[in-house]
Amino acid sequence: MKKISLPLLGFWILGCGIFILANGQVEIYGYFEPQYSGIYLDSTYYQSSYGKLRVDLSSTDIKNVRFGADIIYLNYFGKKTWDILEFLPDSIRNAIPPYQQRFYQFSFKDTLYLDNAFVRLHVRRLALMIGKQQISFGTGYFSNPTDVFNTKDALDPNYEQPGHNALRLEFYPIPRLNITALLSPIASDWENSGKLGRVKIGLGHFDISVLGYQFKQTSTDFYTFQQTVEERIIVGGDIVGELLGLGVWGEGIYNIAEISDSTSYELLVGGDYTFEGGLYTMVEYHRNSSAKDDHQNYDLNDWMRYITGESKTIAQDQIYGLIQFPLTDYVTIGSMGIFSITDQGAAIIPMVNYSMYENVDITLMLNLYLGSEGSAFSNTLGTGGFIRATVYF
Repeated sequence: MKKISLPLLGFWILGCGIFILANGQVEIYGYFEPQYSGIYLDSTYYQSSYGKLRVDLSSTDIKNVRFGADIIYLNYFGKKTWDILEFLPDSIRNAIPPYQQRFYQFSFKDTLYLDNAFVRLHVRRLALMIGKQQISFGTGYFSNPTDVFNTKDALDPNYEQPGHNALRLEFYPIPRLNITALLSPIASDWENSGKLGRVKIGLGHFDISVLGYQFKQTSTDFYTFQQTVEERIIVGGDIVGELLGLGVWGEGIYNIAEISDSTSYELLVGGDYTFEGGLYTMVEYHRNSSAKDDHQNYDLNDWMRYITGESKTIAQDQIYGLIQFPLTDYVTIGSMGIFSITDQGAAIIPMVNYSMYENVDITLMLNLYLGSEGSAFSNTLGTGGFIRATVYF
């Protein structure tokens, strides 16, 4: 097989969806999510907010076939255009020529898009899933080294991730054993598409997986805005389970670049415990060897690749923490914390969640940065937060 026709694949999925919608019963559900955000930056208070409508369609009316899709509409209001240089250290910002500074601005624009659209065929111990779908690997809460498809926001790590185009085949030969083969057709030809294999097995109180992924990684030089595409191979795995009453997990990867002959590794380990009375605590340690070990050496590329999601961290070593307590049956209070061992920067994120009704949640989060200028969580990044309501239907 040398070529994959993406238009043909898209029409096939769309045709299956139309057939199912026309001949079967379709469930329609989703949510509306308005969010008001504010940030106090350089003695000025800015508002930047949105309204998000998500409509999901699902059908299992045909035996062994599931069709799913969701459409998202985002409407932004308040401050829509931001200058990234305002959030960077003075030494980096002042080195950018004035005629280039406009290239570091970005704007939020109202948008309507198809986030997921897939068909899942299931026969005995085999399942084939084709289309734009959720792909998420790893056991970590704040970050997932083994997940090459998504980059979590450590300040809001539990927020939903976007869909990705893929062909996924899953095989369940025996209980607690899952074998996954995945093709990510990001290019028109077979050679440049991503290929992943993963085996997950349950042993006693633990679930263990190993994976390998060959893909093309794009790196941007934000001084010239030129992009470099390089083939990489990742091998790694994860583990999650219970040990002496504690929840424990870990994951890691070894990253090999075939052209530049560079290697790196990334790992995360964590644990959690729930006390009598409901107090929940969690801690994770994250190391990214490809990041720099001295914040004095952070440059424009380090910051921009971190902000745009090309890299998971700007600091080499970080510790994450989470504490939550159910104040009532409907109100949960807590706080997340991030400490950068590399540059001594820190962020504290107090939060409150209120389940107002069965289908209405309200979340309040604040972002407090405590690091010195130039650190990953510098106090020059401003103080802000948001209030978000989610109404399910």
